[in-house]
Amino acid sequence: MLNLTLIVVGVLKNRALQSLADDYQKRLRPYARLKIIELAASPFSEKQGSKNKSQEKLRLVLKSALAAYPKENIYLLNEAGKLYDTQEFCRLSTKPLVLVIAGALGWPEDFSQDYQQLSLSPLTMPHELARVVLLEQLYRAATINNNKTYHY
Repeated sequence: MLNLTLIVVGVLKNRALQSLADDYQKRLRPYARLKIIELAASPFSEKQGSKNKSQEKLRLVLKSALAAYPKENIYLLNEAGKLYDTQEFCRLSTKPLVLVIAGALGWPEDFSQDYQQLSLSPLTMPHELARVVLLEQLYRAATINNNKTYHY
């Protein structure tokens, strides 16, 4: 059984996306032990100093959260990260994974360079939608790896 940890900045506020996320989490249960850790997003204003302060706070929280996973493969989701096709993603998802989704401000400056990066798309998407897309792709990979009919 696959061990998956999703670390996400912020919570799912959109009820429709929460419903979809719940559905994919339920579908994943036979194939994976899924743990979702939601980190609080720091409030910020449009002022640059406020954004910088929020990002620095996030850097510390993320470093602390990721320190708990010294042996797992950690991937930050980033539109500039490595793109995988479905079969490549299936091979990636056979090992314990920690997948991290940033909040509205993205990654703190120079933070992402220390980790492997995975892209769901070269397009930027809201973190709430990225969570649903990632859960669907994890479910797809799990069904392929377990010879179940879902992916055609």
